[in-house]
Amino acid sequence: MKLQEITKEEKILYEGHILKMHVDTVVLENGRTVKRECVDHPGGVSVAALTEKNEMLFVRQFRYPYRQIVLEAPAGKLEPGEDPFEAVKRELREETGSEGKQYLELGEIFPSPGYTNERLHLYACRINSTGEQNLDEDEFLEVERIPIEKAEKMVEQGKIPDAKTQILILRVLTLLKNKKI
Repeated sequence: MKLQEITKEEKILYEGHILKMHVDTVVLENGRTVKRECVDHPGGVSVAALTEKNEMLFVRQFRYPYRQIVLEAPAGKLEPGEDPFEAVKRELREETGSEGKQYLELGEIFPSPGYTNERLHLYACRINSTGEQNLDEDEFLEVERIPIEKAEKMVEQGKIPDAKTQILILRVLTLLKNKKI
């Protein structure tokens, strides 16, 4: 057994609508027993949606855990059994009123592997059309278009602290440089 941990016991502390929290007892490769605090998450999607002028669509919304308004790429959680590609199209349409074209799958990221199993599926696309937002009844956000070069500077200046959004901005810049989007 190399670089593996074997679960001996899982104690569920909380099971909510989105998250499940548990403390597991695990055996390390050296035989020691330790506790692991875990948050199970259904996963999510996020998209870098670009206009023909290379403006990226962003949303501003209040994020309660940070108690502040956060500028980020359109994103959302996966419903049970939902295909990530269908989810990202749904989230783009709901949050921005836009339809995408020429989608590129950019893989997945692990936002915080030390305590959660959340996986975010990342995409990039061009905007095909825009319309009305279709927000959930408890969702309040504003859409903003920012030139991708300005967004890059905002990342460098610490004005976009959201990790998935930073990754998407940098990935899209590389795609544009290589003429792949």
